[in-house]
Amino acid sequence: MSIVWTDDPAGISWDELSALYRVAPLGNKAPADLALVFGNSMFLSFAHDEGRLVGAGRALADGRDCAHLCDVAVHPDYQGQGLGRELVARLLARCRGHRKIILYSVPGKEGFYERLGFRRMTTAMAIFDDQASAYQRGYLTAP
Repeated sequence: MSIVWTDDPAGISWDELSALYRVAPLGNKAPADLALVFGNSMFLSFAHDEGRLVGAGRALADGRDCAHLCDVAVHPDYQGQGLGRELVARLLARCRGHRKIILYSVPGKEGFYERLGFRRMTTAMAIFDDQASAYQRGYLTAP
């Protein structure tokens, strides 16, 4: 595995990134939406292996107080090989200096992030555009 890392979205195929999120599996994210949200994020990281996009992630950040890691995805063929750990480490390094770094995980992946130093919050709350689906997929607990 010869991973090439970049934080420059200029050469990214948003269609390829959309396909990565589907297979990871992190859901259906339209290419145009990905271009918008990555374009509005302070920090980006992309991993390629022989020209193939195999990992991606981003962080929203305000420069001092709060950063939020989002959309961290690794192709299933590359999971379990340290690529996800490296991807998160790269984003965390870019977020250094923020007082808090937050993320929410795909249900079942919490242990991965705990091993990287993240801890569960007792007061985190969210509003999803599709609350019913968020309950069904395990992102929300019943009131």
